[in-house]
Amino acid sequence: MDPVASSSRLDDQEEEEEEVLVEDEQVLVEEQELDLPEGMNPEGFSGPTEKFVKPLTREALAAFQAAQNRAGVIYISRIPPGMRPTKVRHLMSAYGEVGRVYLQQEDAKRAYLRRKYTSTKKAHFTEGWVEFKDKKVARSVAEMLNAQPIGGKKGTRWRDDVWTMKYLPKFKWSMLTEQVAHEAAVHTAKLRVELAQSRAEQRDYLKNVELARVLDKRAEKKREKGEVMQLKERPPKRKRPKDDDGDGDTGERKSKKPPIEDSGVREAQMSSVLSSIF
Repeated sequence: MDPVASSSRLDDQEEEEEEVLVEDEQVLVEEQELDLPEGMNPEGFSGPTEKFVKPLTREALAAFQAAQNRAGVIYISRIPPGMRPTKVRHLMSAYGEVGRVYLQQEDAKRAYLRRKYTSTKKAHFTEGWVEFKDKKVARSVAEMLNAQPIGGKKGTRWRDDVWTMKYLPKFKWSMLTEQVAHEAAVHTAKLRVELAQSRAEQRDYLKNVELARVLDKRAEKKREKGEVMQLKERPPKRKRPKDDDGDGDTGERKSKKPPIEDSGVREAQMSSVLSSIF
């Protein structure tokens, strides 16, 4: 084998890889420069290639609202592994004019496990939304491509993958941005609550550790002095003594009561008193 030819082939491959990297970096820069709503990941967004900034007028606002009313959104429930928003835009553009494309990135925990145990380090996407300028085109594309293979040239990575998509009637892009922003806010609130709980648990743990250290230090000082730490026992509560025979104070009190006189003696006394009066 000719070493010159092999070296030239290697140089060509390196140049092609550098061109691909440069194109990917340019795409990322363009996507990051876009003004995205809160919660949307720039890596999962693909907007129009041209961006115009003009002063907004009433006519422009009316035209924008009319365009939004004409637009239709399709939902893709599964994104093939490794497919990026630019590729989805390229494939969908063959069937109609595409507005915006957003792909939801996979869960952070799942991405960490995948990067840890597999060789693929790029971001994967799980689901996506594609906006067409015409809702009729969006409906027809969803009905035509659903459960159909992606296709392409022989040897293409996603040739045998199957589209799973659905047209979303009365669904607008603003609803998607609100949903993504709400999910991001909920996620942030959950993280804030979890952090507050972890701080409280850590504070209690450190407090208990410090208390145990102080008690150990006191016990060490007592042992050095030859004393033994003993817990003070609380004196038992006194209970009033109860006599089984019924004697005691109650008996004495009963004995102090005057005896009950006989009925005959009482009648004699009453008669003597009456005789003295009359």
